[in-house]
Amino acid sequence: MTRVGDELPPLRIPITRTLIVSGAIASRDYQDVHHDAEAARAKGSPDIFMNILTTNGLVGRYLTDHFGPRARLRRVAIRLGAPNHPGDEMVLTGTVTSVEDRQVEVRVVGANGLGRHVTGTVTVQLPEDTPEPEVGT
Repeated sequence: MTRVGDELPPLRIPITRTLIVSGAIASRDYQDVHHDAEAARAKGSPDIFMNILTTNGLVGRYLTDHFGPRARLRRVAIRLGAPNHPGDEMVLTGTVTSVEDRQVEVRVVGANGLGRHVTGTVTVQLPEDTPEPEVGT
């Protein structure tokens, strides 16, 4: 049963150069700061950094890993903070903030060595054949 206040287990994601570049390519984000270290440095960054679409995908994976592959992401509202650079690790954590009619809202935080990379809320629709989530704490 899912209840308000439940904490999802953390997901540790190594931030590799391959993850950053492949995420940018997969999302058709060809900005040089996501694949060219020299260009990123010329623009004030110490190295390439992850794009928001890759972060969005990782947040979605985190929630569907927890709630199951048939869970549907109904609303994703995230904001980026500290960049994800190669060699770091992002740890995603989540706390259930509301439960209503098989819809679960989760507050998500992804932190790395510089601070919070991503914060936001995601509303997940659970499949009809799953047990009804509990509303109370």
